[in-house]
Amino acid sequence: MIQDYDKYTQQDQEVWRQLFERQEENIKWAASDAFVYGLETIKFVKDKIPRFDKTNEILKECTGWQLDVVPGLIDDDIFFKLMSNKHFPATTWLRKLEELDYLEEPDMFHDVYGHVPLLTNKPFTNFLMEISKIGCDFIHNAYAIELLSRIYWFTVEFGLIRENGKLKIYGAGIISSSGETVYSLGDKPKHLNYDVKQILSTPYRKDIFQDRYFIINSYEELYASVDEIRDQLTIMTEQELAK
Repeated sequence: MIQDYDKYTQQDQEVWRQLFERQEENIKWAASDAFVYGLETIKFVKDKIPRFDKTNEILKECTGWQLDVVPGLIDDDIFFKLMSNKHFPATTWLRKLEELDYLEEPDMFHDVYGHVPLLTNKPFTNFLMEISKIGCDFIHNAYAIELLSRIYWFTVEFGLIRENGKLKIYGAGIISSSGETVYSLGDKPKHLNYDVKQILSTPYRKDIFQDRYFIINSYEELYASVDEIRDQLTIMTEQELAK
């Protein structure tokens, strides 16, 4: 599949502009430095939906990654195989104007604005690639994939990072939501230090703002946890089988 850029309507461009604009001020104070740097590097602007071919040229120079067009949610085996080979699956369709605040299935703003800036960061993309390799290795074990999805959820989608003594956002699920951006850094949810064992034991919900967020101190810390993720996943799946 390819991005058929000529099919974007004026309303599509308006949706991108409004979503981008709503986060423009938030990003300055709330987002990780790496995300801000990536957003500038990738050259996204509010007045124009990104062209994947241009984005891929920049990503290739930064980390060797590229975007692959997918129609929507895809099977786990395809998802992990793509990312284990530095291909990030992204949709090309955008939500409607009446859906700006909530959308059940991720659209292009989530996939592209939310995820792509951090694909310029090597420690983060190394983490993404390695957990995808773990996913490929455990793909026939539904229990293991469910546990691994918790790691992905509480880091790549809803992770926080501590920078210069302040909490910042880096998870795409937060970054693509102006409401959750403010909420996640407020006093209502729990803020917990990044802990592989605890995350693997923590279910999540997709239909509400999260009630807890896990905080990393660096993307290097995230990448360094890959071996522990694999080890704990092996232990927990063996324990499940022994029941």
